[in-house]
Amino acid sequence: MMPHTNSFGHTFRDYHVESERQQGVENFYRTNHINQTYDFVKRMREEYGNLDKVEMSIWECCELLNDVVDESDPDLDEPQIEHLLQTAEAIRKDYPDEDWLHLTGLIHDLGKVLLHPSFGGLPQWAVVGDTYPVGCAFDKSIVHHKYFEENADYHNPAYNTKYGVYSEGCGLNNVMMSWGHDDYMYLVAKENKTTLPSAALFIIRYHSFYALHRSGSYKQLMNGEDVENLKWLEIFNKYDLYSKSKVRIDVEKVKPYYLSLIE
Repeated sequence: MMPHTNSFGHTFRDYHVESERQQGVENFYRTNHINQTYDFVKRMREEYGNLDKVEMSIWECCELLNDVVDESDPDLDEPQIEHLLQTAEAIRKDYPDEDWLHLTGLIHDLGKVLLHPSFGGLPQWAVVGDTYPVGCAFDKSIVHHKYFEENADYHNPAYNTKYGVYSEGCGLNNVMMSWGHDDYMYLVAKENKTTLPSAALFIIRYHSFYALHRSGSYKQLMNGEDVENLKWLEIFNKYDLYSKSKVRIDVEKVKPYYLSLIE
């Protein structure tokens, strides 16, 4: 897999280069790929779909993420709130009229609060990292694919074919994705009757689905609305990576703008 280049010209997501974090990232994906089964995801969606863990404002969640480090990320070792605001501010600069996209940039990773004890303190492999469909074959384009051979679904004929339990053009909203912060935040937004457009929900749920928007895999499951929304996700992804460029954000200066969007 070739590394990505963001809109700032920096290269990210190189899983083959030697780095001090590299071995930890590979160990993370081994555990993730072994444990993310169809049954596991179904169970987690049922448990966390109730949204009965804790009630907290969006900004409080942003601040809660200051204590969180994403072990699946070979690039980022700064507080998550910096990443969220860097992403949102980079989008705001280039798309000043798309305020829904600014807000999406701010909240896209908020599901990582699942790592915090207040939200159940889930292990890293059940919260972060690349996401992918469960219930059908694991595509070769998924990073560290070899570890899926130890996943029970890999050997289950109900789940290891191209379509598995799905059908052509069924729509990604009908597909179960590996459990993590993306799907959790998607459920939160839906259950809270968000006024964000469908493209925003698409970005929130699939921004870690690199097999789709990086490699073009799993397009057989998409419907027409998915195809349209994917265009926005591809735009967004450049900014998601762009933010990892050590550009410091004055949190107190930009906070009022984002609070106005949240309200």
